[in-house]
Amino acid sequence: MRLRVGWLLFSLLFGSAAPLAAVAAPSDEEVKRLIIQESIASYPGNCPCPYNRAANGSKCGKRSAWSKAGGYDPICFPEEVTPEMVEQWRQQHDG
Repeated sequence: MRLRVGWLLFSLLFGSAAPLAAVAAPSDEEVKRLIIQESIASYPGNCPCPYNRAANGSKCGKRSAWSKAGGYDPICFPEEVTPEMVEQWRQQHDG
């Protein structure tokens, strides 16, 4: 019985199918989506991007920070994310 328990414990600890290091890194498109999410989350108000909703439930549209010059400059669209931003995000998050 001890041998079976020992083998089971060994298998659980060292016999995993996929090591943690083998976890795939996010694609560039996923990183762009994450950069946009982080940018929107850092905005203190309700209307960082035109497609967000105001407190009353209406679309922000031209009232959004993205639509106005000066002040906050949130990233709202994938086209705004540069390859340099993707690389910087990877350096900060992949360790």
